[in-house]
Amino acid sequence: MSEQQPPAVSVIMPVLNEERHLRTSVRHILEQEYAGELEVVIALGPSTDRTDEIAAELVREDPRVHTVPNPTGRTPAALNAAIKASRHPIVVRVDGHGMLSPNYIATAVRLLDETGAQNVGGIMHAEGENAWEQAVAAAMTSKIGVGNAAFHTGGAAAPAETVYLGVFRREALEQQGGYNEEFIRAQDWELNFRIREAGGLIWFSPELKVSYRPRPSVKALAKQYKDYGRWRHVVARYHQGSINLRYLAPPTAVVAIAAGLVVGAAVTPWGLVVPGGYLAAIAAGSVPAGKGLPLKARVQIPVALATMHMSWGFGFLTSPRSLAKKVIASRREPVRAS
Repeated sequence: MSEQQPPAVSVIMPVLNEERHLRTSVRHILEQEYAGELEVVIALGPSTDRTDEIAAELVREDPRVHTVPNPTGRTPAALNAAIKASRHPIVVRVDGHGMLSPNYIATAVRLLDETGAQNVGGIMHAEGENAWEQAVAAAMTSKIGVGNAAFHTGGAAAPAETVYLGVFRREALEQQGGYNEEFIRAQDWELNFRIREAGGLIWFSPELKVSYRPRPSVKALAKQYKDYGRWRHVVARYHQGSINLRYLAPPTAVVAIAAGLVVGAAVTPWGLVVPGGYLAAIAAGSVPAGKGLPLKARVQIPVALATMHMSWGFGFLTSPRSLAKKVIASRREPVRAS
């Protein structure tokens, strides 16, 4: 990759019901501090808000923006459709509620060159626009909320199992045949797994940062994290040995709290020690997580933490084996370069 002639870049966006953030997200792409050629391909799912109308306006306003249909509304199908419609050697994934930092693409292209990686990614920097979203953002960037996941909490640049979103060499995507569309969630992990198994490097760097807008309600956050837990169990069944204590903590907490409530109600009040201890722990953990935030946001952090933990754990525990079997049946073997 020559510094005099930066490689052309395709930005792919899977979009569904993103009227609130789509225009701003695309603006952050088009205003990148990058000297190379740039295109944006938006894969449009069956939105029920003004997303399609906003996308059409963006296409009219800038010739670098294009759209393709994604009738299923599924994220991996959207990504594959956008990859197929794009044309440049570097492919950047961005979601419709993600805001790239100004030098994100230039930094990612440099890191691809320096590391020889097939995919590089960085920090999912959650930022809220109101008190509830600020509370969720604080929960999502604290270790009590998400454990030691580097793309949430930061860390040193290093090889990684997977990364947030990702900036790929097109050859790696084409070599592996794109995303496995049976993975409604965790499709990033599965694709990066195949890339790694084929001998490719996935690289995390804190230099890369994408501002992320959290879900706007308790209900939306609960659904998001229930799906995360559900699909993390699918991944654990798909790839034996990929689970660790961090992933087992939420389902263990759900079982322990449920058992404590039952014992406390039916046998002895001592059973309430477990749910009481959990509430005390998240209340204490919310204090450093909410440092610098307004009071209205700080008092909602325990609600955000409990919603994330309990929903993730419930999703993990109730993930059906039939879903994992279906996904395992769709397994693609890693493809090594000839």
